[in-house]
Amino acid sequence: MTTTATMSDRATPSVAPPPLNPPERLLMGPGPSNPDPRVLAAMGLNPIGHLDPYFVETMNQTMEALRNVFRTRNHHTVPISATGSAGLETIMMNLLEPGDSAIVCVIGYFGQRLAELARRAGADVRTVEVPPGEVVDPADVEKLFAERPAKLLAFVHAETTTGAYQSIPEMVEVARRYDALVAIDCVTSLGGVPLEIDALGVDAAGSCSQKCIGAPPGLGPITIGPRAMAAARARKHKPSTWYFDLALLFQYWGEDGANRTRAFHHTAPVASIYGFHEALRIILEEGLEARWDRHRTAHDTLVRGLDRLGLSLFPPEANRGPTINVINVPAGVDEAAVRRRLLGMGVEMGGGLGALAGKVWRVGVMGYNAQVPRVERFVGALDEALRAEGYSA
Repeated sequence: MTTTATMSDRATPSVAPPPLNPPERLLMGPGPSNPDPRVLAAMGLNPIGHLDPYFVETMNQTMEALRNVFRTRNHHTVPISATGSAGLETIMMNLLEPGDSAIVCVIGYFGQRLAELARRAGADVRTVEVPPGEVVDPADVEKLFAERPAKLLAFVHAETTTGAYQSIPEMVEVARRYDALVAIDCVTSLGGVPLEIDALGVDAAGSCSQKCIGAPPGLGPITIGPRAMAAARARKHKPSTWYFDLALLFQYWGEDGANRTRAFHHTAPVASIYGFHEALRIILEEGLEARWDRHRTAHDTLVRGLDRLGLSLFPPEANRGPTINVINVPAGVDEAAVRRRLLGMGVEMGGGLGALAGKVWRVGVMGYNAQVPRVERFVGALDEALRAEGYSA
């Protein structure tokens, strides 16, 4: 004989779970970074429907502000409702299809990710790979184009695993000679260093919300230029992704900015859009040039502090940028133990990935945290943690 348990038979908690009380951290890892308090306040505003006329207007304002941050007039410029990885997947899955050829530059883990996305889109992928800390010579890219044409050239602007920055203009010049599209990963650079999509001739770019933009993670801002949109519309088959299909996404975000009639595609994360909208407002209030200068000043402060501690940066000086700083772990130091001590002081720092695991630390100087007092607090905490682990310069 079997019996069916009733609600009264089941154990139920006698008290409600305690409220969340996350610790305060100074987030100086490779991301996320601490948002401006204004952004967090905006995310707590009244929720409304994702097709509400007020929210549709907020979408329009967000698109326009994001265009200004990307320095583009591309209409197809939106925050994808998912993390930065999803924004890059949107680009690759729409621009590439089976039978296409792509060339991908690999200067670290995230270049490898671009290559994998291109393969999953069905493309024939050829890579140009260099050792960690180095950047790709455009002449090597040109050799591949000369051997066989490609539809797309893709590369990472700021490689989060190595701290190396790939210069954009020379790469675009090569691609243009062979009539190829150019797509870039600017996850760790947008909003923190000079990046002008239209002036550079970049066809598609994807970033994230939680680094130099200064909002919490959860959105993947992208911009798609006219040449890239034409390629997406000329596909022989629909993309294998439904959620990231540009044709469907812009039925919701709007093909015409003046047209407020939108078709349902997905339920947008309203609170995240509020926060992202506010983060973009803060950037434009500050001014992009002033923000770029602030990131450079904060980086210089970090470098001087590291020098005092006897620490050095991993990539060659010519390849460095200000937003992601990859530091060599001194010989004999337990890098994980140092990070644990820092976390105990309320400060986060990232470890190495892939080939650099255990060999480097990764320090982000991005967004709200790209301020001299915050960088100085980080350097002081790192000094204390190193000394506690027996290190002395």
